[in-house]
Amino acid sequence: MNPRDNPFAPGAGTQPPELAGRSGIITDAAVAIARARRGLGKSMLLLGLRGVGKTVLLNKLAEMAQTEGCLPVVLEAPEDQSLAAMLVPPLRSALFTLSKSEKAANLARRGIGVLRSFAGAFKVKVGEVEFGMKPDAGTADSGNLEYDLPALLETVALAAKADGSALVLFIDEVQYLTTPDLSALIVATHKLGQKALPFLLIGAGLPQLAGLAGDAKSYAERLFDYPSVGPLLSPAARDAIAAPLKRESQSIDDKALEHIIKQTHGYPYFLQEWGYQAWNAAVGSPITLADVKLAAKAAVERLDAGFFKVRVDRLTPREREYMSAMASLGPGPHRSGDIAACLEKKVSAVAPLRDGLIKKGMIYSPKHGETAFTVPMFDDFLKRSSKP
Repeated sequence: MNPRDNPFAPGAGTQPPELAGRSGIITDAAVAIARARRGLGKSMLLLGLRGVGKTVLLNKLAEMAQTEGCLPVVLEAPEDQSLAAMLVPPLRSALFTLSKSEKAANLARRGIGVLRSFAGAFKVKVGEVEFGMKPDAGTADSGNLEYDLPALLETVALAAKADGSALVLFIDEVQYLTTPDLSALIVATHKLGQKALPFLLIGAGLPQLAGLAGDAKSYAERLFDYPSVGPLLSPAARDAIAAPLKRESQSIDDKALEHIIKQTHGYPYFLQEWGYQAWNAAVGSPITLADVKLAAKAAVERLDAGFFKVRVDRLTPREREYMSAMASLGPGPHRSGDIAACLEKKVSAVAPLRDGLIKKGMIYSPKHGETAFTVPMFDDFLKRSSKP
C-alpha cells in the first residue's frame, strides 16, 4: 500500500492515530483539571515503562487543560538541569499571558517581579529586558527551593485565579529530578492544595517514581493519584491497529492482527512500529499474516537501531555487562542475587552498578531485592545485539 498514506506514527511522544485503552486515565484527569479551577483538583503521577505512551498522554492532557481554559505549563525533566532553571522560561511566558488579562494584570505583573527574584536567587541567567520588571525583593528569593518554589507558584496561581483559570504543571520524566527538587515540588503542591489555589501537577515517570516521591516526602502517597500506564489489553491493542486502518478504508486479517499483538505484547510504541511496517509491506487490503511476518524484520531492525540503541549507547561497558547478565535470565524481574551470581560477584560488589542503572532509568526495583528492565523486550534486544 502507498507509504504516503500510512496512518501509523512510531516516534518518541508522537500522537498515535488511535489513543486506545486510556479512557479511564483521561476521564480522571479531565475531572481533576476541571476541579483545579476551584482549587479542588488532586494531582497525579503517571507511572509506566518506556514505550507505553506516558508522554503522549501528558500532551493529550495538556491540550485538554488548554481547552478547559486553564494555563498548561509543559516540561521534560532532563538529567542535568535544575527544576528552577526549567521552570523560569515557561512561567515567564505564562505570566505575560496573564498580564494581558484585565482582571489578572496587576497580580501577573507582581508575579513577573517575583519570578525575576526567584531566577536571581537560583542563578538562572535571564536579562532584565526579558522580564521587563524589577525583582520583587523578599518573596521567593531565599535560595531555599522548598521555601521559594511554593511562594513562586502561589503568585502564579493567584494571577490565574483572578483570571478564572488554573495553573496546570505537566512534567515528564519526573524520576530524573534530584531529591531536593522533587521534595520542593511535592511541598509546593501540598501547600497550594492546602490554600485551595487553582494549581495542579500532572507528572509522568518510570515505575520507581512512586517510591522516590515517598522517600522525598512521606505524605506524597496521599497527595497524588498514581495511575499505572501499562501495555494495552487485547481489545484496546486491536483498536490501536484496526481503527486507523478502518479510517483509511483498509483492513487487516484477524490472524495478522493477533500476530502483531503477540509480537508486541500490547506495548503502544511497538504496536505503532509493527502497524507502520505491516502497511508498507502489504500489497493491498486486507493486510495478511504473511504481510505481518514479512514486516517483522523491518520492525525489529528499526527498534534495534532507534528505540533500543539510544538507550544501550548510554551504558558503560560494566553497566552493559550487568544488563546482559539480566537478559540471560529472561525478561524478569530477577533477584539481585541471581544477577550477581551470573556475574560471579557478590551482591555488594555490583550494587553500585545497579544503583547507577536505576538512576539512568534503565532498570527499576518492582519489589525489595528484585530488578527489572524499564524498557520492554530489552532482554531480547541484548541477546540479539550480543550475537556475532
